[in-house]
Amino acid sequence: MRRVIGVAILSFLSTGVQAQWLNFPTPGTPRTRDGKPDLSAPAPRTAEGRPDLSGVWMHEITTPEEMKRLYGAVIDEAIKVDVPGMEIGTQHKYAFNILLDFKPEDAPIRPEARELMARAAAAFDGANVCVGVPGIPLADLLSEPMKIVQSPRVTVVMYEAGNSYRQIYTDGRSLPKEISFPSYLGYSTGRWERDTLIVETIGFNDKVPMDVMGHPRSESMHVTERFRRRDFGHLDVEMTFDDPKIYTKPFTIKVPHTLMADADIFESFCDNEKDRAHLGQK
Repeated sequence: MRRVIGVAILSFLSTGVQAQWLNFPTPGTPRTRDGKPDLSAPAPRTAEGRPDLSGVWMHEITTPEEMKRLYGAVIDEAIKVDVPGMEIGTQHKYAFNILLDFKPEDAPIRPEARELMARAAAAFDGANVCVGVPGIPLADLLSEPMKIVQSPRVTVVMYEAGNSYRQIYTDGRSLPKEISFPSYLGYSTGRWERDTLIVETIGFNDKVPMDVMGHPRSESMHVTERFRRRDFGHLDVEMTFDDPKIYTKPFTIKVPHTLMADADIFESFCDNEKDRAHLGQK
């Protein structure tokens, strides 16, 4: 198990810890009487009357105690991997196991997918930790925040992890029937249903796992996300994964986010030479 954990940890989490700008109060932020951001204030709206999802968001953090309760010995092994930004208690619980809600014997994963996990672990090269950018959903679950910039025809999601970004087209276009160049973050279109932005994404490649344990994805994966900003400081994100080549049925996770008011994302690069000092896998 430790070898499998090492594949994803050292490939995607050696990007550094999250950072934020200091001493810059974001204009337009509602504040309490003591000057702190009022996260319970009403959600802002755009000129079109839609909820404005713009902001720097950090997913709900799972405490070290809860992670140990959920994962037991797996977390004990992960703690031994000395990677900046990988401290237990900085990720969301699903970052380690996207199928956490299922008992191991009930997990909807096909036998051939388990074989893919085993082959990836066996082929792991500890000298090459910078093998790509985190894909969906791992980019949403790591220790770094994401930044949403919303406009009428396209919404951009920028990830501190891997300096990557995705575009969600909200100009009425449909998903393409064919994808010539599968990618890490896929091709996304969005539509509004009342105050919820529903995003459909296809066109993924199969080069990255879905979580730290290495659960794979295929080029057939279809993701449906629902974004709802319930007030100024809280964003509810629901993600449904449908990948019939890898999993026997669709499954859904819910990932609450909190606004990082008066903050921003930083660039974050992985360097094989500098990160080798953190390699402890055999």
